Amino acid sequence: MKPDLKKYLVIAAVLVFVGLPILFYILGDFPRRSVLKESISLLTLLAFSLMLGQFFLARSNMEVIKLYSLRRIRSVHTVIAYSAVSLLLLHPFLIVLPRYFEAGVDPWDAFVTVLTTFDSAGIIFGLIAWVMLFGLTMTAMFRIRLIKTLRTNYPRWRHFHGILSITLTVFAIVHAIELGRHTHTAMAVFMVVLAVAGVAMLMRMYLPSRSRAQEPAPTPKTAGEK
Repeated sequence: MKPDLKKYLVIAAVLVFVGLPILFYILGDFPRRSVLKESISLLTLLAFSLMLGQFFLARSNMEVIKLYSLRRIRSVHTVIAYSAVSLLLLHPFLIVLPRYFEAGVDPWDAFVTVLTTFDSAGIIFGLIAWVMLFGLTMTAMFRIRLIKTLRTNYPRWRHFHGILSITLTVFAIVHAIELGRHTHTAMAVFMVVLAVAGVAMLMRMYLPSRSRAQEPAPTPKTAGEK
């Protein structure tokens, strides 16, 4: 039964974190733009959806880890983290990229306007989320050096990584709902439900009453691990 369960879980994960965002995008009632702009928007939505999926690949989801093994989950977690994070970090640049192929505002001027416009809560939340994402990425990549420098331990770093991920998610969702032209009601509900479920699962692991006996021995080997 286990091979079948593994296969069904993979199919379910693909349907939820890839299929649903694409479905909501297709059903969205908004004016379509150029192929380049729509492709960038769809890739950004998928990257954010996969980032939300990272909560379900954390140590808090021991049922999945036990089913597939920690090493395999770690590998998937790392691949998704680096690919999705790279795309999201490029998000401010990708917004203005199509302007290189259009008449009108210069791409650099548009980029500066994005970074210096603070009269919109959506933009402010987006900038904060971007800085947090960059910090999350850097602290994950250099976690071993950071742990040694701060003379802390891996579980404490992992808690910091998880809390930063949660805070980042809140800012990113507000940004997406406020400014995302493709974040209609269904898409927004989808994001919020995934985030709440993932955060609840992660926080359950952090509660003092939770038994640590279920967890594998901590080992600082993965990037973007919560």
